[in-house]
Amino acid sequence: MPNVLDLRRRIRSVKSTQQITRAMKMVAAARLRRAQERVISARPYADQMLAVLSSVAARIERTEQPIHPLLAERPVKKLLLVLITSDRGLAGAFNANLIRAAQYYLSSHRGQGREVFLIAGGRKGRDFFRRRP
Repeated sequence: MPNVLDLRRRIRSVKSTQQITRAMKMVAAARLRRAQERVISARPYADQMLAVLSSVAARIERTEQPIHPLLAERPVKKLLLVLITSDRGLAGAFNANLIRAAQYYLSSHRGQGREVFLIAGGRKGRDFFRRRP
């Protein structure tokens, strides 16, 4: 049976843990509130972007002559893959999955006779593809 001194220490320890937990909860709530404010402030931009894209999509007609040269459909000859990986590790399988997907993309499109270029952002991807063409 624990004595009174042990019980007091235990109570003090539990109260200390409660204070730490309360502080962590307040920090998390503040972070969540800031993230929600950023989402709300970005909403008008997203709405406007949707309106612009909808307007452009509505004006595209499926005729022989497109209204703008950039909207013309033409055969794909050259492709550019932009791979963004992390600079450091400790990202789990993040970098490995990105590199594996990039290798699959490169091999499948090169197999179709297309010229594929790669830009690797981030040290992990850059170092990997420097060693392997």
